[in-house]
Amino acid sequence: MPEKIHIFDTTLRDGEQSAGIAFTPEEKLEIAKQLEKLGVDIIEAGFPCSTPGDLEAVQTISREVRGATICALARAVESDVDTAWDDRGWAGLFPVHGMRRGWWHQPERTPRFRQQP
Repeated sequence: MPEKIHIFDTTLRDGEQSAGIAFTPEEKLEIAKQLEKLGVDIIEAGFPCSTPGDLEAVQTISREVRGATICALARAVESDVDTAWDDRGWAGLFPVHGMRRGWWHQPERTPRFRQQP
């Protein structure tokens, strides 16, 4: 049986780490739709607790992009996880991708819990 390679794209969050780059929610949606057309499996839409614009972008992308799994980044802080988790309620399931002291994990209450060093 052939194995499938899953593409996890972080452009919408990590791309803003470059100097002088700041996407609007509309630009993030446009990029997300292009990533969907390319066949990307998982799109990290943003860090919803960081700014109101990122929250809006994650909400919009999770509503409008259906051909990929949408996830959001959250620190291992209850308010961060709650913000990301609450946004998915009306948009369908998506994982919350969390971080804590260099350890990447998805919180236990998401349907796809895994812990990675």
